Amino acid sequence: MASNPSLVMRIVSASVAVSNRASNIIRNVLTKGDLGIVEKGKNDLQTEADRSAQRCIVASLHKQFPNVAIFGEEQLDPQEKIPQDFIEQGFDAEVLKHTCPEYLKDTKDEDIVIWVDPLDGTAEFTQGFLDHVTVLIGISVRGNAVAGVIHQPWYNFDKPGLPLGRCLWGVIGLGTYGFERETPPADKVIITTSRSHSDRMVTEAVEACKPDEVVRVGGAGHKVLLLIEGKVHAYVFASKGCKKWDTCAPEAILHAVGGTLTDFHGIRMNYSADVQRKNTGGVLATVADHAKFLNCIPEHIRDVMDKSSEAPPLDFKEVIVCGGADLEKAKKNEVSEKTSSPPNQNAESTAPKADSKSTSATVPNDNANTNTKL
Repeated sequence: MASNPSLVMRIVSASVAVSNRASNIIRNVLTKGDLGIVEKGKNDLQTEADRSAQRCIVASLHKQFPNVAIFGEEQLDPQEKIPQDFIEQGFDAEVLKHTCPEYLKDTKDEDIVIWVDPLDGTAEFTQGFLDHVTVLIGISVRGNAVAGVIHQPWYNFDKPGLPLGRCLWGVIGLGTYGFERETPPADKVIITTSRSHSDRMVTEAVEACKPDEVVRVGGAGHKVLLLIEGKVHAYVFASKGCKKWDTCAPEAILHAVGGTLTDFHGIRMNYSADVQRKNTGGVLATVADHAKFLNCIPEHIRDVMDKSSEAPPLDFKEVIVCGGADLEKAKKNEVSEKTSSPPNQNAESTAPKADSKSTSATVPNDNANTNTKL
C-alpha cells in the first residue's frame, strides 16, 4: 500500500470495492425474478436493481466520505433505512498500491463530486441484454472528470468456469486497469451508438461519419468500453438525453488511455456540483482523430445541440490531458477534405495500449458487438 494514500485514491479504492457489492445486488435482483419496473418517463425505466444498487453505492461512499458531494441517477427517499448488508466499508487493496498523481495529491473534500449511475443500460437489463449493463462511478475534481470505475456484472457470462463480472478503473495521469486493449481495424471505420434511444438525428449524425459498420448497444458505459478496448473507433450520440452520471466515469477512463470525449461543439464537459445534469450538447467520444470526427457532424445537427458548460481549468502539472477539440481550427484545417470525408483510420492511434495491469501515465491529445441476449 502507498504510504498515506490520498483522498482521491481512497475514493477510487472504495468505489472499486462498492462496485463489486452493487453488482452482486444487481445480479441477486434478477435471480429473484421481480424487477420492480417503474416508468420514470418516455423510454426511461427504473428497476429494483437500480434503486438497490444506488442505495448501496451512495450510502457506502457517504459513510466513508461524509463531506464529499455525491449525485446518483435515481430519486430515492433520503430517510429510507439502508439494509446493513448494502453497506461496503472496505477498500480495494490493489488500488491503494498505486501512488496518486502529483496534481491530485492535495485535493480536498470540497473539490470533489462523485457521479453515480447504479445501473447503466436499464432498458437492456429488462430485455435480457445483460452484457450491456454497467455500474458507473465517476470522480470529478474542480469540475474535471479525473477518475472512474466501470463494473460489468455479467462479464464472462458465456465462459463457464471463469469469474463472473469484472471491474475496470482508471485515473488520468496514473493509468487504467482491469482490461486488455486491442488495436481497432485500420481498414474500416466502426462507430457505436444507442440501441434503445435512437431517432433520425442520431442516425444522421452516425451516417455523416461514413462508417463501414455501426454497433448499436445499450448504455453509455458499455459504448465507451467498446471504445477503450479498441473494438470501435468512435461513439456518436446526437441527443440531449445523456446525463453527467452516464459520462463522468467513462470520460475519465477514456482520457486515461489517450482518448477524448466532448460535446458536439468540441467542449469538454463540466462536472461541478452546480451544473445541469443533462449533456444537452450531445456526446462524441474517440480514441484518435477526434477533430476529424467532429468535423463530420452536419452543421444543422450541431446547431440543435447546446454548448456545454466547459470544464474549469485544472493544473494537471506534468500530465498531458485531452482537452476539448478546437472546432474552429478543425473547420479551417480540414474544410478542404470536406465534411463528407470520413476520418482516416489508416494511421495507428497514438493512444497507449492497456493491459490488465496498467497503462502509460501520460495522456496524448488526440478503438465486436456483444449483443448477446441471455
